[in-house]
Amino acid sequence: MSEIKSQLPVLVSGGGIGGLAAALALVRQGFQVQVFEQAPEIGEIGAGIQLGPNAFHAFDALGVGEKARGRAVYTDYMVMHDALDEYQIGKIETGEAFRQRFGNPYAVIHRADVHLSLLEGAVETGKVEFHTNTRIVKIEQDEAAGTVTAIDQNGKRWTGQALIGADGGKSVVRTQYVNDPHRVTGHVVYRAVVDKADFPQDLQWNAASLWAGPKCHLVHYPLRGGEQYNVVVTFHSRQQEEWGVTEGSKEEVESYFQGISPKARQLIELPKTWKRWATADKDPIDTWTFGRACILGDAAHPTTQYMAQGACMAMEDAVTLGEALRVTNKDWTAALALYQKNRVPRTARIVLSSREMGRIYHAAGVERLVRNSLWKGRSQERFYDAMEWLYGWNVNNCLQQG
Repeated sequence: MSEIKSQLPVLVSGGGIGGLAAALALVRQGFQVQVFEQAPEIGEIGAGIQLGPNAFHAFDALGVGEKARGRAVYTDYMVMHDALDEYQIGKIETGEAFRQRFGNPYAVIHRADVHLSLLEGAVETGKVEFHTNTRIVKIEQDEAAGTVTAIDQNGKRWTGQALIGADGGKSVVRTQYVNDPHRVTGHVVYRAVVDKADFPQDLQWNAASLWAGPKCHLVHYPLRGGEQYNVVVTFHSRQQEEWGVTEGSKEEVESYFQGISPKARQLIELPKTWKRWATADKDPIDTWTFGRACILGDAAHPTTQYMAQGACMAMEDAVTLGEALRVTNKDWTAALALYQKNRVPRTARIVLSSREMGRIYHAAGVERLVRNSLWKGRSQERFYDAMEWLYGWNVNNCLQQG
């Protein structure tokens, strides 16, 4: 029975960034993997995302570092301005000194290019089987046999030696085992990609740039070799929101940015079409493993976007899971416990820090004045020291077994 079980695949529910990263991590530990994706094809929507050095450490650990590097744009700095008066609140250089400190660069990239790099890596292994148009709706476990069975929307049963729930913020796996509520933030995010030819010359910075305003902020940075620019605007909605994605309205965006400076305001006049995200997160939980099933990525720690770490954390999860399996000699019970122990506090810090960062970005009145003075005169080295907990992560320090 043990021999038969060891020949079963590992099941991964979800073919997004977290699911593909998990598949790669598992293959590198010798497992066969089946990935189940509810969409008609394995792909990714969205716009740009930011990648810290920790993301590149994860790419390298998953064997796709060079693929991702070839598709990224490497920034010279990160900068925050006040959207009302254009005051420069803080600037962090991400050049050679930054790379030396953290061992990898800071970059911006289209979300689809992250997904493609992982997908190519998974396909090239020859050990990942993909099932599209397949939504896992229920999990059953046979404790005596040490197996997990996933049941799809058509009632078909798929049996494996373990299951990874990488099925997003509205995870079926998490709902079955935890069923905790999500927290709608009331913050709405509009995202668009604009061609360089249409982007203002005076904002074509090779930087991850943020304009912080009262109850709103705007972000822009280059994509795809600088031929496009990612534009993201966020505001506190006046209406009751429901978590989800819809088509956006230019009129709605303009109504929330009346008081900001003309230079920043150019950003909301650029896109011809917008995607509108009503955002939500969940309170951190301390249990991610359920027998031979576990959750990973947004299923485990859905967060707001203010730390720019959602995709990075999903890939870190995958690498840590793979390392936990390696050091426990593929003992799933021990490995999942070790994975959970190491990932819960780190990702909870991201969720809670993201909430606080949203407050800082959107400060008004006296809080805005305090925010604008927070980093005045801070040296680059002090900025780097403050980021060490985040960007200093790598495969060699991802597990603490004590």
